This record gives sequence, structure tokens and C-alpha cells, in this order.
Amino acid sequence: MLVNQKIKEVVTKLGGEKAFLYLAKAKELAAKGKSIISFGVGQPDIPTFDNICEAAKKAIDEKFTGYTETAGILPLREAIAKYLNERYGSNVKPNEIVVTTGAKTAVFLAIAAFIGHGDEVIIHDPYYPAYAEVTKLFGGKPIYVPLRFDEEQGFRLDLKEIEKRVSDKTKMIVLNNPHNPTGAIFEKKEVEKLLEIARDHKLLVLVDEIYDNFVYEEGEFHSVLEIEPDWRNYILYVNGFSKTFSMTGWRLGYLVVSESIAEPIKRLATNVYSCAPSISQKAGVEAMTNPRSWEEAKKMVELFKRRRDVMYEELRKVPGFEVWKSKGAFYMYPRVKSALDKLGMDVETFTMWLLEEHGVVILPGTGFSESEMGKHYVRLSFAVSEDKIVAGIERLRRAIEERIK
Repeated sequence: MLVNQKIKEVVTKLGGEKAFLYLAKAKELAAKGKSIISFGVGQPDIPTFDNICEAAKKAIDEKFTGYTETAGILPLREAIAKYLNERYGSNVKPNEIVVTTGAKTAVFLAIAAFIGHGDEVIIHDPYYPAYAEVTKLFGGKPIYVPLRFDEEQGFRLDLKEIEKRVSDKTKMIVLNNPHNPTGAIFEKKEVEKLLEIARDHKLLVLVDEIYDNFVYEEGEFHSVLEIEPDWRNYILYVNGFSKTFSMTGWRLGYLVVSESIAEPIKRLATNVYSCAPSISQKAGVEAMTNPRSWEEAKKMVELFKRRRDVMYEELRKVPGFEVWKSKGAFYMYPRVKSALDKLGMDVETFTMWLLEEHGVVILPGTGFSESEMGKHYVRLSFAVSEDKIVAGIERLRRAIEERIK
């Protein structure tokens, strides 16, 4: 080493997203000629819509390639506010929006601004890894509360346990709805009760609604922005462009907070990333304001609903898989304990065996969970073609059947 310094222990202990580990392994195997079908990474397989790409090209042609204001260009913040207000009746103002380099950065800013050493953050389990990892980075302690599972209703918030786990160190509750990795959509009355708990205990609620357009049953989803008229008092709202407009690589998200919080958040953002990419922001304006974008997004969601139905039916044929039909996002989260018991494998051995021996990428529940639940579940993304869904699950089924016969 050039200097005799050790990297901070908290950084060395940070976890990542196992999706990327499996993706790297899959690419390595594919480069050696192995046929791979991946249900791993959570991104739409539909290319970014043409009109959005054209808007980005125009921005380049017009040399709109410099820094912008940290909060994001005004036309983009106005477009975001218009969307939220028309859809959710939320009365969001442009100066209450901070445009970020993806929704993950919005999560980072929200936690960085409020969580310090010893603070506790209640996170439903399973969960998107960034909530816990960023909490730990800033000295906080994730408090995991497993979701309840009902065979008819699917995954539900355990509200009694959430309230039970509130302590004098609790500062924040995380709500991800629609939910990654289970595909659950939490009922309005559940969300209302969670918000009531937060108000009673004077807690912040970090709300991630990045999948708010991936809803497959009408009337199922209710945003906190429509439920809570006083959202400014305690809600930190995260959303973005990656899923709805298939813009994962454009790195464009946003954080909505009260104006008094937005100002220091902007100063924090300035010191982290200066501003979101100028070209992506112009593309974001096009995405939000052109009806063509929303038409394409609607078609994509309809396509994903058909894929969900296909995956559900195919997974039901797999020995030892207990499957619940997800209502939102683009994931299935089947319970596979019976299959693991028959195979004599733990979930991580199982998923790596499927990848290395059979060319099928699914993710272990342990990548999304600190509880026993993670050891019994796997996540599959249906953001792939129906042909691949059928072929990949057929491989999976045959692999298990041949092993246990």
C-alpha cells in the first residue's frame, strides 16, 4: 500500500446485491459457451422507448451537456410534480423535489440526512438490500421485521410486530410498496396503520414506490401521497424512471420531501454527485410529458402481467415449490423449503447449482433477508420473454426431478 491506512471496517463489511454476483457468474459461463436463462436482475428487458432516446440525442445535439442545478432542471421537477399531483392528489411542489442519480441515490440521501450512530431503522424482511446497507454505513442499526404470509392474501406487513419493535432509538421505518422481492402490494388499511404507528411515535417513514406503475390488479395500489395529506411532516418519498420507462442505465430518480428538508438535502447532494446527468434529465422530461411514453409504459405492464401469469402456472409444476401470484413489481418469490429438503441443499447451494449445472439464474432469498424466511425462498424476475420463462422453468423442473428421483 502507498499509505499505511486501513479502509473503514463498516465499508469492508457492506453487502451488495447478489443479483450482480450471479449476473457476473452467468456472463462468465456464457462466455465459455454455456446457455444461460436469467431470472435474476430486476430490470425490464424492453429497450428505453424511442421518443425518450430521441430526446436525449436532441439534448446532445444542442450541447446540453454541462452541469445543471443540483435539484434538477425546473422542467423535470415540474413534470414530476404534475405526475404525482394528477395521479395521487398530493400537491407536491417543484421545490420539494430533488432529482437524483437513480432511486438508490435518493434512498442514500434520505438515510444519510437523518440516520447516525445508534439510530434504529425498522425494515420489513425480505427487503431491497440498499435500505439496510446504507443504514449500517452511517452507524445505524437495521431492525428487521419479517412479513407475514397468508396463502390467500400473500405477503402482509406484520403491524403488531413493527409497533412492538419500536424503541427509544427508533428513528425511521422503511416502506417499499409495491414490494421487491415478493411482488406484494400492501393494502390501504395496512399502509394507514403503518403511518399511524409512525405518527404516534414521531418517526420518519422512508417510502420507496419505484414500482408504482407495475400493478396488475386494478385498485390494489394506494400511494402514501394519496393516503396521507400531511406527508410533509414525516415522509421521505422515493421514486424514479428506471422501471416505468425502462431507463435503468440512465440513472434518474427523485426524492420528495418538504421544502425545509429539501434545502439541506440539496447541499448534501451537491457534495455527493453534483447533479443528475443533464442528458438523462432532458430524457426524463420527455418521458414524463409525452403521452407516447405512458402508452408504451402501459403496454409494457400489460406484457409483464401476461408473463407473470405464465411464470405462475409454470412454477406450480416444479416439485417442492409453493407459489403465490404476485400483484406488483415484476418478481415471484416462491417458498422452496420442500424442494431444498428433498435435494439436501441450502438455498445458496441450490441457486448456484442451478446456474453452474443447468444455466438458470434465480436469486436466493438470503440476498434479501436476515431472517429464517430468506433460507426458504427464491426470487425470480419475469422481466424476460415468455419463451424464456417456459424454457428456463422447464430446465429448473427437470433438474430437480432428475436429482430427487
